[in-house]
Amino acid sequence: MSMDWPESIKVYSQFVHPALMWLLLAMCIYAMYTGLQWRRTRSASGDLKKTLLKGKFKLKHHDIGAAVLSLMVVGCIAGMAVTYVNNQKLFVGPHLIAGLGMTGLIAMAASLTPLMQKGVEWARIAHIALNTVIVGLFGWQAVSGIDILQRIIGRMG
Repeated sequence: MSMDWPESIKVYSQFVHPALMWLLLAMCIYAMYTGLQWRRTRSASGDLKKTLLKGKFKLKHHDIGAAVLSLMVVGCIAGMAVTYVNNQKLFVGPHLIAGLGMTGLIAMAASLTPLMQKGVEWARIAHIALNTVIVGLFGWQAVSGIDILQRIIGRMG
């Protein structure tokens, strides 16, 4: 199926996914920070716990986590859509496979929330492990994405 998109949209749409993903990487790091602070708050006592509770890390972690989940799914779909619109095909390679894997992993990590709320420790450990893998893959995705972006810019000039 061929779609006739205005050339300006085809050209500039290629930069939306990378910009969104860099923002999302920063959001993931912040989500990890708030999650670790919430974990620290739960195990603290006395004045330290009172001080940490003022940071509202649980609420911040849930809010940023929901935004990260949504943006990762939308960003994954948008990246594939823009690639298809501009090339009439997807390039199946490590960048795409890792991105799809990350999208699945974040859904799994988010699905553990009800168990964590019930105090199930293995769910917390799995949640932390899955999200650590996601942040690691995300770092690699950022580097491989720059290479892809450089090839796109090279074709433009």
